[in-house]
Amino acid sequence: MYTKSIEMVEVGPRDGLQNEKLQVSAADKLALIDRAIAAGSRRIEATSFVNPRAVPQMADAEEVCAGLPQRDDVTYIGLVMNRRGADRAIATGRIDQLGAVAVATDRFAMANQGQTSDGSVEACRTIIAAAKAAGLTGQATIAASFGCPFEGEVAEDRVVAMAQAIAEANPTEICLADTIGVANPAHVARLVGRIGKLVDPLPVRVHFHNTRGTGLANVWAAIEAGAGIVDASIGGLGGCPFAPGAAGNVATEDVVYMLERAGISTGLDLEALIETNGWLASVMEKQLPAMVAKARLFPPRDQQPKELA
Repeated sequence: MYTKSIEMVEVGPRDGLQNEKLQVSAADKLALIDRAIAAGSRRIEATSFVNPRAVPQMADAEEVCAGLPQRDDVTYIGLVMNRRGADRAIATGRIDQLGAVAVATDRFAMANQGQTSDGSVEACRTIIAAAKAAGLTGQATIAASFGCPFEGEVAEDRVVAMAQAIAEANPTEICLADTIGVANPAHVARLVGRIGKLVDPLPVRVHFHNTRGTGLANVWAAIEAGAGIVDASIGGLGGCPFAPGAAGNVATEDVVYMLERAGISTGLDLEALIETNGWLASVMEKQLPAMVAKARLFPPRDQQPKELA
């Protein structure tokens, strides 16, 4: 087996909801976070601190933070794009980790955060430093690592160079994000392998969208190549307001089913996730993209091993 366990990051409350037209209340976002914790999630992307005019779904960031459960065993992540966002997140007193984003192409970087790709790398380094100065940790994501909605193919060497520059700021990890769901397993294995060797001992995290149905295959390829942390969204919701064609994240319950069946522990309760899928579908007033929740439980409850007394 490639590894005995994988760390999961639940991104549903932020990435899962940010592009949804139906405005989700802070109370329902907090209920989603409560349910994720009950299912075993211990790292949760709770919200983002961005311009509310650009991303109205995240306008209640401070309200959500104020209601977060007090848990010493849960890391709450706040996504930020610049120093202003970092200051807002730090000021809540409830965010444990700042999530910074660098973008692999200039056109997408300008659309996403109003700066060049190189500028986004510098902003990323600044955010990580601000997190450390505030007694928090900082993580870094390279968006459009496998392809750009505006510029098409992205050179692997460009992503590698960005990872090296960001790693110098010593984040908790480097994340490779397939923002528009164009990655394939061969590309994933190659790039994760290169980045892993380059930034070692920093871990590699991966973030995949299932836009073209390759999300789970890409998760598996990434783990085979050494990635130790996987982002996923309950129900498979997700998308980026600034990336045309971006669709849902890989679903938490689908990833958990695949990995647990393969003998890789995620620390998450699949039945609780499936139950949460049903609850979230009622909140969103639609069926969610995740596949496992649409199928019968396997193995059936009466065939599952009973816990030892």
